[in-house]
Amino acid sequence: MRTELYDLVTHKGVFMNMQQMMKQAQAMQRRLADAQAKLKDITVSSSTGGGMVKVEGTADGKITSITLDPEALHPDDVELLQDSILAAVNDCLASASAAANQQMGAVTGGMNIPGLF
Repeated sequence: MRTELYDLVTHKGVFMNMQQMMKQAQAMQRRLADAQAKLKDITVSSSTGGGMVKVEGTADGKITSITLDPEALHPDDVELLQDSILAAVNDCLASASAAANQQMGAVTGGMNIPGLF
């Protein structure tokens, strides 16, 4: 038995809106998964010590290479080298995070969704 309330809820109202919202959420999940998959293809890099330490990574947070200029390997400057490596790695990871936020923000419309990326 159909009533006006049934028609309103299933055809013109809440039920249809819920179905539409679920479809939109599923589409957003697919776009987010695609965007996350692309993060491994975005390369970021950093350099410190006047180019003596170079670090490369990807936007998914992986460091892919560290290059040291042989002149940076002076036994008297071990602490300086360590600091330079640490600074370059942290800068590279910060760049990776920024690139990931930009990529994912394009999908979420700039909404910050905790734990997403």
